[in-house]
Amino acid sequence: MVRYRLDGNRVLATEVSFVPIEFLSWDCLTVGALGWGQIQIANSNRIIMNDGFSRKQWMPTLCGTMLEFYPKEILKIRERTGRFEDVKSYWEKKEDIWIRKSH
Repeated sequence: MVRYRLDGNRVLATEVSFVPIEFLSWDCLTVGALGWGQIQIANSNRIIMNDGFSRKQWMPTLCGTMLEFYPKEILKIRERTGRFEDVKSYWEKKEDIWIRKSH
C-alpha cells in the first residue's frame, strides 16, 4: 500500500507498506471478476488491518467468498449469453440491405 501526495504534476510517495494479504480484513476487501477472481480493496480510505492474522484462518474465508462469488458470475454469464442469442437470432432474420439482388 502506498500513501502519496501530489506536488504539481509529481506524485510523492509518503509511506509504503508491505503486508501479507491475510493481514487485510475481509471487511475492507471485495472480489472482482478477472481471471480466477481479483481481490480488491473496496475503499482505500478504509483499510482494516489484522496484524498477525494467520493464513490458516484467512484462507477458508477466501474460499467461502469465492464459493459465493462464482455462482453469481455464472448467472450473469447465462443472462448475457441469452441476450446475445436473442440479438443473433434477430439479426439473422433481417434482410441484408447491402447485398444486391439480381434482377
